[in-house]
Amino acid sequence: MRNFQTLDQVHIDAGTGVITLSTQDENGMRPRVSMRREGGYVSISASYGPLEIAMRPRFVELGRTLSRLRPVQGLQTTRQVGTGQAYIALGLQEDGALILRPTIVADATGHFCINLTLTNDVRQRVFDWLPISEAENAPDV
Repeated sequence: MRNFQTLDQVHIDAGTGVITLSTQDENGMRPRVSMRREGGYVSISASYGPLEIAMRPRFVELGRTLSRLRPVQGLQTTRQVGTGQAYIALGLQEDGALILRPTIVADATGHFCINLTLTNDVRQRVFDWLPISEAENAPDV
């Protein structure tokens, strides 16, 4: 079974434009997701202790995918953003929590993934920060 870490805190650095999602729990591994908009891309760093998955999905693709998420009973994730080798699996839960699974695929024999859950409040702050409505209406690049 998958083990998910819940991120329930948000910090936005107005100077750098970085949004950081973390947990209130005193967890020695300090799970964290940091994001920053870079032109047509969103730089994402998901870390758990010394391990990090870094990605740069297209802003429009990420925004559209997030805006179209709907809860599907029995499925943790319903959409992916990225490529076959590096992607973020996304899923919306009935309570509004967002499942976020940054994944690096080695080959057909395995993958590396960080399993994260964003609380409904944190998810809403991320949607406001991106902003999702801007991505939803943007032309394809």
